[in-house]
Amino acid sequence: MIEDIEDIEAVRQHLGIQKWIVTGGSWGSTLALAYALQHPSRVLGIALVAVTTSSREEIQWITEDVGHIFPEAWADFAEAAGAEPKERVIHAYARRLAGQDREDARRAALSWDRWESTHISLDPSWLPGPMFEDEQERMTFPLLVTHYWANDGFLVEGQEIIPRIHELNGIPAYLIHGQRDVSGPVVTAWRLHRGWDSSRLIVIEDEGHGGTSSMAALTRAVQDIAALL
Repeated sequence: MIEDIEDIEAVRQHLGIQKWIVTGGSWGSTLALAYALQHPSRVLGIALVAVTTSSREEIQWITEDVGHIFPEAWADFAEAAGAEPKERVIHAYARRLAGQDREDARRAALSWDRWESTHISLDPSWLPGPMFEDEQERMTFPLLVTHYWANDGFLVEGQEIIPRIHELNGIPAYLIHGQRDVSGPVVTAWRLHRGWDSSRLIVIEDEGHGGTSSMAALTRAVQDIAALL
């Protein structure tokens, strides 16, 4: 994670920007928060949508516990993981997707795609079918996702986001999240808001993991932060 943060900081320095408004969605919100915690003096405000922090609890939910809602699909997903004894499902997929046996990686990617298409199916904007038709995209997406998730976002002990969020008090922030987001429930955004006095929580009642209303709210949030400056 530190390399990702410093890449963002290098961009800021290269562009000659003294301070900026940081935005992000989904995994990008994790990265935005980690950056802000590392470089708070460079952040004018934060606007996030489909808020995540890549905590162990969140990863456990999306890869295992949400199977309580989709038990048959999760049973197929878990069996297809080919996990070794005591190996977590996320670690099994990470191992296979990055392995030398590319045919096995292709099968793992197909299983991952089917699972992703299942747990987002309660999103009002969901359309039936695979997430990715293109095989290269279908294999690249889970490779990156599992690389980070298998390592808890590379947020080592003491760098977890929620326990540190009070450090960003005073920085204006908008946390925008869909009430119907089953994959990443709104509880994460709520917990951040509870510990972050200068944040505002906006729940979009009829959307899931992002959507047109969420993105419109993100645009307004950036404008509102800019108007404070």
